[in-house]
Amino acid sequence: MTFKRNIKYSRLAVDDEDYYDDNQRQYDPRFDYTPKTYDKIPWKSIFLAIFLLLLGCLLLLLSIFIFIGHMGGDSSQAYGLLGLGFLTFVPGFYETRIAYYSWRGVQGYRFASIPDY
Repeated sequence: MTFKRNIKYSRLAVDDEDYYDDNQRQYDPRFDYTPKTYDKIPWKSIFLAIFLLLLGCLLLLLSIFIFIGHMGGDSSQAYGLLGLGFLTFVPGFYETRIAYYSWRGVQGYRFASIPDY
């Protein structure tokens, strides 16, 4: 069963203050607000990210040493260390990279992108 709606729409009046041509853009201070959370540095998260990065590097290095035979161990141990190394290295590298780029002031990177614990 189809209903036909008899609704007639009309255009709204355009206010002169809200409508600008591309050449007549005006400054609007409402969009300059930056909350203080953008300026707060999450130190605990950065230290955790650095710890995960270093632990991941260590585990990956140990697994490589077991694979090439420089250290004693079974290949199953090397695969376990390799998996744990990737699981710790990837998030540590990701958050450390965000913290570094935020510290350097690269556009698009802010400390607010790192979760605070």
